Amino acid sequence: MRSWWGIAVQAVVWTVILAVGAAVVAAVVVPRLAGATPYTVLTGSMRPELPPGTLVVTRPVDMGDVSVGDVITYQLRTGRPTVVTHRVVASGFRADGEVVLTTQGDANDVSDRAPVRGVQVRGRLWYAVPHLGRVGSVLDPGQRQLAVYAVAAGLMAYAGRMFTASAGRTRTTSSTNRSTDKEEAR
Repeated sequence: MRSWWGIAVQAVVWTVILAVGAAVVAAVVVPRLAGATPYTVLTGSMRPELPPGTLVVTRPVDMGDVSVGDVITYQLRTGRPTVVTHRVVASGFRADGEVVLTTQGDANDVSDRAPVRGVQVRGRLWYAVPHLGRVGSVLDPGQRQLAVYAVAAGLMAYAGRMFTASAGRTRTTSSTNRSTDKEEAR
């Protein structure tokens, strides 16, 4: 029979495993399978809906499918890595007929200065997970990769320990049953 302490430790371990698994699924697996991209909100411009530290996942979208009210992630300058996640507050056309969007952060009093062209749009908000982006912003890419390996190794070690403990209990139970069977046969 197991002690209450052993049961409590196992409950905590399983809770941590499930939480880490859910975070990995939300931040890595689902976006990769769906062709989406995760980003971390760094500023308070989208408060209260998307506070700093929120992981936002965006999916590619055609400009024709973007509507006023949608939250999009776009490049500040075409071809540059810096992106912003803001809400579309208006749409219009340039002199050459190209569709452009006017965006604004929910916490900002004024619209963003430069209109957003289709080539700048990285995607429309698919889902957001509060606080999960903080992990990504604290660790650099090398540290994140190391953390993934460490968590994977820890999970495999725990699974191996549970497997060997389970096999030991099965062997002990089988030996006990055989001894009992022999005694009954006498």
